Amino acid sequence: MDKILIIDDNISVCKALTILLEIHRFSVTSCHSPQHGMEILAQEKISLVILDMNFSQDTTSGEEGKEAFYKIRAMQADLPIILLTAWTDLEMAVELVKSGAADYLSKPWDDQKLLVTIKNLIELNETNQVAQKLRRQHQERVRINDTADLRGLIYESTSMQRLVDMAVQVAESNASVLITGPNGAGKEKIAEIIQANSLRNNGPFIKVNIGALPQDLMESELFGAEAGAYTGADKQRIGRFEAADGGTLFLDEIGNLSLSGQMKLLRVLQTGEFERLGSHATHKVDVRVVSATNADLLADIGKGLFREDLFYRLNVIQLALPALAERLDDVIPLIEHFTQQSKPLSKLAERHLLNYTWPGNVRELENACQRAMLFSKSQEWQLEDFGLSPQQAQLIEKVETEDLSEQDIMTALNEASGVISKAARKLGISRQALYRRMDKFGINK
Repeated sequence: MDKILIIDDNISVCKALTILLEIHRFSVTSCHSPQHGMEILAQEKISLVILDMNFSQDTTSGEEGKEAFYKIRAMQADLPIILLTAWTDLEMAVELVKSGAADYLSKPWDDQKLLVTIKNLIELNETNQVAQKLRRQHQERVRINDTADLRGLIYESTSMQRLVDMAVQVAESNASVLITGPNGAGKEKIAEIIQANSLRNNGPFIKVNIGALPQDLMESELFGAEAGAYTGADKQRIGRFEAADGGTLFLDEIGNLSLSGQMKLLRVLQTGEFERLGSHATHKVDVRVVSATNADLLADIGKGLFREDLFYRLNVIQLALPALAERLDDVIPLIEHFTQQSKPLSKLAERHLLNYTWPGNVRELENACQRAMLFSKSQEWQLEDFGLSPQQAQLIEKVETEDLSEQDIMTALNEASGVISKAARKLGISRQALYRRMDKFGINK
């Protein structure tokens, strides 16, 4: 609820304004001196100030209000301030309005005019604050894009912007990072950004997919093995930790690491030391570990499948990568990137692709775009080019058409001169979906 601060030495004025504003669902606080008003502004979130111009007895110059006005502006430059006075000084009114006063009203005031002014000012200020926030976000994004290596990451959503900000920030440290998120969302790309912007960016960057390693070879892959350590080991094998010495090791699908491998990994993270399989010689390395998982490691800890002490070693900093369905602002930029912006999306395809849940995330979208590049023959990308199954398309259409009103349908039909295919294109749905909606409303075909 928006809170309004009234600063007026007249108790009756404060009471009258408080009753008026509270009836119209504003929160109100009042005080009787500029000094007290400054204290309130320093402690509370205020959306608008109504400020009297005179506070001392028999004073009509307005200088006290003028001084208070400039102090408030110095504290909060964007805060709307309505000046209220029984003694109007036109020259001072012009000066203060030019200096940012929202309005200059005479006592007695017009209730309706005051209410309209307050509502408009609060709404305008909120709009300006949103615009300023978006502008700051854009400036920060431009700054990061200009100064950081984002490894070609394509995104538009604010959730990804926050994640990228964090990734670039933590890259400069040497802390272990755990990237969580669903398969295909881009966890490896975030790991690349961390490595590229770290102090180790000139060192090795070794990637290991733990989930793709056979259990019996996992430890030798990570820590190496001496000749004869196991059947088929006819020569010494250098592990990934040794290969990554002085750089970064990315362990994807860390939840699949065996318990014995987890114990060795914990030791490396604590001391930098390990032994190759079949050897008692201790090796020491300097490696930063970035890991990733789509599993619930806390649940795995409860089941005895993952070591709690290792989890906290890996999870010094956690970056949670959202699914593509949670950042749909990224879908169109990604499509444009994957299809090389070779032609535009049809309205129907755009509506469907933005309503699809993308369970396979960015990887699924990339595959769909590759399919479209191979099979599309039209001047625009069509929905069928992306290979969504009929069941998926019907589900999306069902959700979409529920939002269409009878007036929407009639307007589209009139604009298309009754041609069903044109009206469907205007609405961004298929002809079959439009027919079903027309049947629902009893619109004659």
